[in-house]
Amino acid sequence: MSASTPTNAPAQVLRPDRRRNRLGYNILALVTAALMAFPVYWLIVSSLRPNHEIRSYDQTLWPSSLTFDNFARAVKQDNFATAIQSSLIVSVTAVVGGMIIATLAALAIGRFRFFGRKALMMIMILVQMLPPTAMLIPIYLQLNALGGIDEYWGLIVVYLVSTLPFATIMIRGFVINIPVELEESAMVDGCTRMGAFRRVIFPLLAPGLAAASIFALVNAWNEYLFAYILINDNSKYTLNVWLMTFTTERGTDYGALMAASTLISIPVVIFFMIIQGKMATGLTSGAVKG
Repeated sequence: MSASTPTNAPAQVLRPDRRRNRLGYNILALVTAALMAFPVYWLIVSSLRPNHEIRSYDQTLWPSSLTFDNFARAVKQDNFATAIQSSLIVSVTAVVGGMIIATLAALAIGRFRFFGRKALMMIMILVQMLPPTAMLIPIYLQLNALGGIDEYWGLIVVYLVSTLPFATIMIRGFVINIPVELEESAMVDGCTRMGAFRRVIFPLLAPGLAAASIFALVNAWNEYLFAYILINDNSKYTLNVWLMTFTTERGTDYGALMAASTLISIPVVIFFMIIQGKMATGLTSGAVKG
C-alpha cells in the first residue's frame, strides 16, 4: 500500500490543474466561436431590419421590427435568376471536373513511381502559395487570346485549375493509405483495373472526395475577383458579381444586399451539412502517411 501511494499522489495533485486548463480551453473555444459566428449573425439580422434602422447610428443586437421586404426586393432584382444559373453552371462543372481530374492525378501520384513525382508534388504545394492577384493578368491575357472572356468555360477552367493542387494532395493521402492488396485481390477475382477502382478504391476515397469537393465548391461559389474581371456580360454575372447591382448612383440598398447575401450562402451551407461528417474525416485522415 505504501508503494502505491506515491504513484497515485501526483495524478491526484494534477487533476485540479487539468480541470482548470480544460475550462480555460473551453472558454477560449467558446469566445473564438462567438467571434467567428457574429458576422454571420449580423448578416442575417441586418437582412431582417428595415432600411432606416440599418442606416441608423443607434444599432442594437436585435432589430426593433422585423421585415421580409428586403428578401422580396432581392429576389425581384434584375438578373437574379440568370445569376443563379451562372453560378450553378460554373460551380458544379468546376467541382465535378476538378474532382475527376484530381482523383486520377492522385491515383497516378499515389500508386505509381515515375521520374519527377516528388518535384510535381512540390510544385503543387508552391502553386497554392501564390496569391490570385499575381496570376490575374497572365490568366486574362491567355483567356483573351483563346476567346474565353465572357464565356462560362473560361471561368470554369480558372476555378478548376485553382482547386486541383489542394484536391490532388488531399485525395492522394487517402490513396496511399489504401492497401494495394485490396486492389490486387479484386483483380485476381476477375475485376479489371477500372472495375477494382469502382468497387474497392472509390468507396474508400469518399471521405477525401467529400472534403475536397466542399473546398472546391466554396472556392468557386464565393469567388469574386476572377468572375468580375473575366465576365463582363450582365446576363452571365455570377451571384457574387450580381451583388454589385444593389449599389447605384443613388446609394446602396443595404437591406436587400444583406438579404441577397444571406440567400446565396444557403446552397453552400446545405451542401456542407449533407457531407460534413465525411468532410471532418477527410480533413484528418490522409495526413498520417506520405
